[in-house]
Amino acid sequence: MKRNVLIFLSGMFIAVTLLVCCRQTVRVPPADMPFTCDVMLRHTPIKNQGNSEYCWVYAMLATIESEHIMQGDSINLSSAYVIRMMLRDEAVKYYFSKGKGNIVMRGMCSMLPALLEKHGIEAFDAFEDNNGLNCRVLCRKLMREADLNIAIRCGLQHLNDRIDKILDDNMGYLPRTVFMLGAEYTPVEFAHSVCLPNEYLAFTSFTHHPFYRKFVLEVPDNRLNDAFMNLPIDSLMHTIEQSLHRGHPVCWEGDISEKGFSFDRGIAVLPNKSRQVTQQIRQRAFETLQTTDDHAMELVGIAHDKTGRKYFIAKNSWGTNNPYGGLIYLSYNYVKLKTIAVFLSKNAFDSRKNYILSLKNTKKN
Repeated sequence: MKRNVLIFLSGMFIAVTLLVCCRQTVRVPPADMPFTCDVMLRHTPIKNQGNSEYCWVYAMLATIESEHIMQGDSINLSSAYVIRMMLRDEAVKYYFSKGKGNIVMRGMCSMLPALLEKHGIEAFDAFEDNNGLNCRVLCRKLMREADLNIAIRCGLQHLNDRIDKILDDNMGYLPRTVFMLGAEYTPVEFAHSVCLPNEYLAFTSFTHHPFYRKFVLEVPDNRLNDAFMNLPIDSLMHTIEQSLHRGHPVCWEGDISEKGFSFDRGIAVLPNKSRQVTQQIRQRAFETLQTTDDHAMELVGIAHDKTGRKYFIAKNSWGTNNPYGGLIYLSYNYVKLKTIAVFLSKNAFDSRKNYILSLKNTKKN
């Protein structure tokens, strides 16, 4: 029965494409833009994460959205819903820890599918972002409430009721169901129609673990101890490019601490543009903590500048107030040096067999 519901939901999404269409964005660059666009995937409007640390939620949802849009579907998903459900989980965890630690907002994009599997998802229009919300203040409110409940040992039901009240007051009331074409679905059923478990692959590139094997990436934000396929950096760059050329977005996590990263200018470059980035240079930057897991964005395109240097076009989640409407142009070498991990759909490969062959082929390059 559950499988039939999921198949029905997937069919409904394709059928509704032309009827219930969220605004899909392909930005037209300014006339004086120093870049020529080679590949640009369609994507939903750029959002603003405000002062929260939930870039990984925005980036991974944006990747899922573009994956569907490029297949002819049309979805716009609620980051606020995922954030609310995670805050609720964090408050309960804080309560059972007897107030040790803090409510944590940080994470990796690999956490998002697990949250969708547990809590489902809502459409953006049904539960929109509250751009005026201060997530840090909200976290403190939740911790204070949990501390009070710890003191009186009230029990889980009372805690959940109090937490939900705070979240309702600050983020708005949750829809009970997802409504589409006259039918109602649970958030979990809705989530299964847009992102199945194990649909997305996670890749990284570091030499302190064997290549072509998975390992648990040693960064603080990898809170679920997720494993990543380890590729040589040239193979990883090839995988990113091929995915975009085939019409599949890539979710990127990496370091934005370099002086050459500027949202205001809409560009990220290394100080020495002609510097050659090698596997050894990249590894050294990671081991000496010069490359850390700072931020996540969706890669939606490829471009080149007037000298022929290649750039990846990233959809950020800091609003639209920069020369490219919120997009950022990351130089090829910046991505090569500063990438922590990437995530892409299995659909970027024709089949499981081709996925394995592609890894073997890149190994020879």
